[in-house]
Amino acid sequence: MESRVGKFLSQILVTHPHLLPAAAEQQLEQLQTVHDAAGKENGSDKPAPPPGGDIVLYRRIAEVKEKETTEEILYALVVQKFVEAGVSLVPALAHSIDASGRVDQRAEHVEGKLERLHSHEAYEMIENHLNLIMGQPQTDATVVAISKLRVGQVYAASVMYGYFLKRVDQRFQLEKSMESLPWESEDDAPEVEESWTSSDFSAEGLGQSVKLCRLKSYVMSFDPDMLQIYATIRSKAAFGIIEKHTKALFGKPEIVISPEGTVDSSKDEHVRISFSGLRRLMLEAVTFGSFLWDAESYVDSRPRRSNSSGTWP
Repeated sequence: MESRVGKFLSQILVTHPHLLPAAAEQQLEQLQTVHDAAGKENGSDKPAPPPGGDIVLYRRIAEVKEKETTEEILYALVVQKFVEAGVSLVPALAHSIDASGRVDQRAEHVEGKLERLHSHEAYEMIENHLNLIMGQPQTDATVVAISKLRVGQVYAASVMYGYFLKRVDQRFQLEKSMESLPWESEDDAPEVEESWTSSDFSAEGLGQSVKLCRLKSYVMSFDPDMLQIYATIRSKAAFGIIEKHTKALFGKPEIVISPEGTVDSSKDEHVRISFSGLRRLMLEAVTFGSFLWDAESYVDSRPRRSNSSGTWP
């Protein structure tokens, strides 16, 4: 976090993490106050530019600062949830590679802690997701070399999966409590199988069938339009967090396009990681997405000024 607000919240996370929600609330109120004051002075919801200044440039700078501040408040709220759960985020891979090139995942056993942060039905789907990524069962100590670009892409996809999963699980749990699920009882839920084939993470490839849980069957009852709504990241700020967090963890990939228009992967770095380390990494990603949905929902529930598109940054 780089802004004044971000650095302040970062310090709170280190010294007094239990005060972070209150500090974030205070920063959100200050952000709203600035918007309200700017609107009154300018007769609109746009900040008033300085005399003689470039109006378009000034407003664009104000919008960028607003987005960055919102992102860092959201990010701090997500990290605080990991702190509350007693789970340390995996450090940047650039700082976690020993002389052999293997990622040091440390001796921290956090899978049980992360599992307890999800409902039983959601964790069944997370297990399916992890099994599809990991492929055929391997010993935890098995070490593989993985493209940093590829594992970064799957990490980001897993964050978005966790975001989506938390969103639909909230609706599922509500309908379950109201006994209004699409089928008469959970025992009547249809059983479906699916498969996904890839060879990026194991020598044997994936290509395995995974039995879907009841929550997945519930999701499959959505029509395409509803599914699209639930699979969409709601705000630019949340999308920016996913992008920046993944870049901070894996670094900015060097992507070179050949004269033929293909991607030249010769400069793509590889990291060595155990299967247990990979599983822990992806479980963290899914949980990060779940926490991001919670943090975004909290901020979204507060009264605030909307931009021209009717959504917050």
